[in-house]
Order: sequence, then structure tokens, then C-alpha cells
Amino acid sequence: MYDPKTGKALEISLDFPDGLPPKAEFEPGIRRAPNRGQVLNEKETVLALKNALRYIPEKYHKEIAPEFLEEYRTRGRIYGYRFRPKGHLYGKPIDEYKGRCTEGKAIQVMIDNNLDFEVALYPYELVTYGETGQVCQNWMQYLLIKKYLEILTEDQTLVVQSGHPLGLFRSHPSAPRVILTNGLMVGMFDNPKDFTRAAALGVANYGQMTAGGWMYIGPQGIVHGTYNTLLNAGRKKFHLPEGKGLAGHLFVSSGLGGMSGAQPKAAEIAGAAAIIAEVDPSRIDTRYNQGWVSKRTRDMEEAFRWAHEAMEAGKPLSIAYEGNIVDLLEYAIDKNINIELLSDQTSCHAVYDGGYCPHGITFEERTRLLAEDKEQFCKLVDKTLRKHFELIKTLVSRGTYFFDYGNSFMRAVFDAGVTEIAKNGKDTYEGFIFPSYVEDIMGPLLFDYGYGPFRWCCLSRNPEDLRKTDRAAMDCIDPTRRFQDHDNWVWIRDAEKNKLVVGTQCRILYQDEEGRMKIALKFNEMVRTGEIGPVMIGRDHHDVSGTDSPFRETSNIKDGSNVMAEMAIHCFAGNCARGMSMVALHNGGGVGTSKAINGGFGLVLDGSQRIDNIIRSSMSWDVISGVARRAWARNENALSTVAEFNQKRSDGHITVPFIADEEYLTKLVSGK
Repeated sequence: MYDPKTGKALEISLDFPDGLPPKAEFEPGIRRAPNRGQVLNEKETVLALKNALRYIPEKYHKEIAPEFLEEYRTRGRIYGYRFRPKGHLYGKPIDEYKGRCTEGKAIQVMIDNNLDFEVALYPYELVTYGETGQVCQNWMQYLLIKKYLEILTEDQTLVVQSGHPLGLFRSHPSAPRVILTNGLMVGMFDNPKDFTRAAALGVANYGQMTAGGWMYIGPQGIVHGTYNTLLNAGRKKFHLPEGKGLAGHLFVSSGLGGMSGAQPKAAEIAGAAAIIAEVDPSRIDTRYNQGWVSKRTRDMEEAFRWAHEAMEAGKPLSIAYEGNIVDLLEYAIDKNINIELLSDQTSCHAVYDGGYCPHGITFEERTRLLAEDKEQFCKLVDKTLRKHFELIKTLVSRGTYFFDYGNSFMRAVFDAGVTEIAKNGKDTYEGFIFPSYVEDIMGPLLFDYGYGPFRWCCLSRNPEDLRKTDRAAMDCIDPTRRFQDHDNWVWIRDAEKNKLVVGTQCRILYQDEEGRMKIALKFNEMVRTGEIGPVMIGRDHHDVSGTDSPFRETSNIKDGSNVMAEMAIHCFAGNCARGMSMVALHNGGGVGTSKAINGGFGLVLDGSQRIDNIIRSSMSWDVISGVARRAWARNENALSTVAEFNQKRSDGHITVPFIADEEYLTKLVSGK
């Protein structure tokens, strides 16, 4: 490649003209990923080393190879710690980044925000959240991606495959600046065992949903979804009127990591008393110091006493219980304590990789077993899952409303040998005996209408820009249109007061197709007039159209197509065609390898008319394509949304199904 301005050749590689950087130093108090275990034989270990050394000039191989081998033998992965930039990475103001186009600089902001010590779960291992969700595989990839983004022009596209920057390719200003994929395995190899081998070899990256797509905005991203879920679970369970929160009601769950850390904050915003169990004290420290959990204790009696005092006073309160959820539920059953709402948000998509801690051992013992006796660790996990299920069953029989929060918990229980958790008692085709939160709540009440986790980041890092966008977004919502609009209007009204920002200045707001387009166009106008700096909009991949996941996002699609991955792939392809700045497609997400395909996007608002045009063509597609799929599955609320779309719009039309009489067909097939 040559520089068109100078005519000189550009060599894009990690050349280290001043010699290799010094060996890594690790700041105390920063969480580290556990040893992932050694799954490669000697020949495969050689291959993993060769793969990692591809980023390093040959003259340094003999110095670096032993270091990489030590990383593999002690961490189970090659991270290239030496090549991590020193100090605290964070999403700096966009003007502090080098770049030839706004998009190239904007994407650097997002990458560094995902690796911020305050945001990332295991920042030294490039894990943003979800136990295994990485920005890329190693620090050599990070450096090379940054180099490419610094020279990226509006006539080029950077292609990234499982963290590896394949290179820059000629395109045009309306094409994506970055297209990236993570962990897309060929069918027969698309399973956790083969994925783990590929990750150890350095050819597969687990992007989670927004980590590998560089659009994670901290746990705020899931606070809003959890708030919506709890509020609507309360309406379902307690028949709460619209506008009334969960004051006087109890929610119990587990997990205070990257995503699950949203639970106490969301519960308080919804008005509930909440107890969240967590085995890792460092995660409790993080949430407590952020103010996202109000009290902490190791005493179960104290936790429930605090909760009941708050319930009697009608006040919200979040409590972190340092210990295993199994102990907490056992105590509640023994003491006949009424748990009204119950869930789980441990990382069960990575249940055998440290995402779920066995009962009866400490967190430190869990970490040791992971590294030294994986077989015993897995046996203990299965035993705990079985016990956890029995406790939930008992509580449900007493009136508790339990819902799976999309973390693959019920699938993990099934895989642990409990076929009883399947509706038909033998396989998972018909789902589980307990509802997924999407199946019961988010799907029919939000996704089927097109409401999902729209989000934006003010790239200036200026809190005043975020305040202005909050006010502008609130002005775009009519709170009288639907109850969803009222909930979301209240959410954005109180967003700053609730202190949701972790990392750079970002916000999430559930909106439908109409709302997202209005807000995006308003923001771009504000950038154009100089009222605010550039903004990057996107969404969680956990949305209306971005993800095919039979146990979560598409669990309320009942026509059998919930096992198909075509919606997510069409959404990805359509966003590429319509010119989103960055488009991503991943395997796995929050439910684990081979259990979902999910995709997302980022669009940089630079104030131009070009971006207005992209908003008009892409924002509608990104939402309504998923509503169309849900309507074809005969989902009642999606059918009404599609009917409204077909009536109001002159630029498109969605196919509507004819509805067969199920009772007649059942009699016909049975012969009765």
C-alpha cells in the first residue's frame, strides 16, 4: 500500500523501530482472567505460537516465543501482555486520537472505552464482560487495529476476523468503515469444544454481543433492559397499574459482573428491594464503590432483614450478599421467606469456564480448580446446577415468579442432566418449563413492537453533550403514545439523576423504529449546528432483529424458525448495504458458542447530509426487519405493528401471514 498524498509505500506492521517494549507490569487491584486451561497438544501448541508470532518481526521471535509459551502454559491463551500500552486505557475525547476520517477516530474511542479499567471485567486479558467476551484476542491485534484506524480514509474499509485485522480494502464513503466478525464456525465444528481449541490456537475470538463489536457502554447498557424486565414482571405478577413501580416487592438474583452488575441498579430504579448474590468480592467492591449497590453483607439473615425493612417502608434498596446463590435460596426456603421475583444472571454461557461457581467452595478454590482440575470443577458445577434447579422448583411451588434472564441458565441445567427442565422432558425444541424473560416479557411487550436498546456515545467525552442529548431524546418521545413510551420517557428524564455513566459519556434508551430515527436525525442536526460534538449511535445486539437465539432473543418465535440464523445475517448484510459506519456479526453472545448468531452496528453522526440519508434508510431496516420476522411467526403484537407499517409507509411493504385454526388442525391430525 502507498500513501496517495506522498506517493511513498506504507508498511502496516508492528515493526518496533526502537526495540521491543519492556515486559508487562500489572497494576494491583485489577481483576485478572482465570487460567483457561491447556487444551492443545504439543503440535498444536507449536501452531499457536506460530500464529501469535505472525504479528512480530522474525528478529524478535527467539526472545518473544518463550514468553508466549509461558503465557499459554499459565493462562491458557496467548495475550501478548508486553504489547499492551502502559497505564490506564480509556475512551479519550475524539480529538485526541490520530486519524484521517471521523469514523476511524470514533471507533478508537469505542475500543478504548471497552478496555477501560472501570468498564472491562478483565482488562489485561481484553475481556470486556461476560467472563469471556473480548475486544480482540491479544494486544498485538489491538496495536495493529489502532494503526489501521489511524490511516483509514473514507474510501476504505477495515476488515476484522475474530480480532485479526485482515487489512484495508478500497470501498467508498457510503460503505462501512469497519466490517468485523467473531467466532463464526463451520457447522460441524460449531461447538464449545472446537471453539475452545480454536481460541487457544489464536484463530477464534468470543466477541460476546457488544465486546467484540466495540460498542459496550458499561453495565448501563443492560440496566435499562433489566429495569424494563422487572417492571413488566411486576405488572404480570402483581397486576401493577401503569406508572406504578415495585415498591414493597422483593427481587432476588445472582451475579454482579459486567452485565449482571446492572441488576441492583435496575431494581432500585424500578422501586424494588433486591438481594443479589455474588461469590467474587472484587465484583461487589466495584458495584458498591460505583454506588450501584447500596448495602453489602455476608450474613443472610441481615440481607433479608434489610430487604424487608425497605419493603415495609416502600423504599428501594439493593443489597449484595457475598456468597453462593444456592445458600441464599436454601436459607429462604428453610425460613419460609417469600421471594416474589427470582432470576439468575451468572455467566452460564461459559458455565465450565468460570462463569458459574460451584456450591460449597470459595471463589479462590473455584479459580484453582479451573486451572488444576477442570474435570472435578465441571462435576461440581453440574451438581450445583441440579441443586439450584431443585431450590427454584420449590420456590415456584410456593408462588415465586422465576424467569431465566437469557444467560443460558436453563440450558446449562438441562446439559447437567436435568431433562425435567425441558417442556417435553426429553429435548429443548419446545423450550423449558420456566419462561425466558424474552419469551414471557421482553418479546411480546417490547421486541414485537420494535422497542429495543438504542444507545449513543458523545465522542467529545463532555458531560454537557450528554445532557443536551438526553433532553433532545426526551423531547422526541410522546409519553402518551404507548405505555412503553411512558416508561422510556421516565427513564431518560431520570437518567442523569440515576448516575448511569461508567466509562465515556454514553446513554441507552429503549426505542422503536420511529423513535430511533427521530432521535438519530435530531442528534445529527445538533452536530451539524455545532451544539454538540460528534456522536456514535448503535444498539445492543440483544435487540429486535440483531440476534437469532432460540433460548433468548427469538424464544417467543413459535413457528419453528427460532433455530434459524437468517434474521441476524440479513440484518448484518442490510446494514452493510445501507452504509452503517461499523457492522459486526458474532457467534454465541450471552448464551454461548453455537447457541446464537448476533449482530450489531455503530453509526458515527458527523452532522453531514450523507449521515441523514443513512439514518433514514438504515434505522428503519435495522428494526423493522426483525418485527417482520416476528409477525411472520404470527406474534400478535408484531402483527399489529406490521399492519401499522404497511398502512403508513409508501417506501416498503411486509408480508403478512394468514392465520390457520389450530383447534381444527389438531383435530384433523389426531383423527378425532
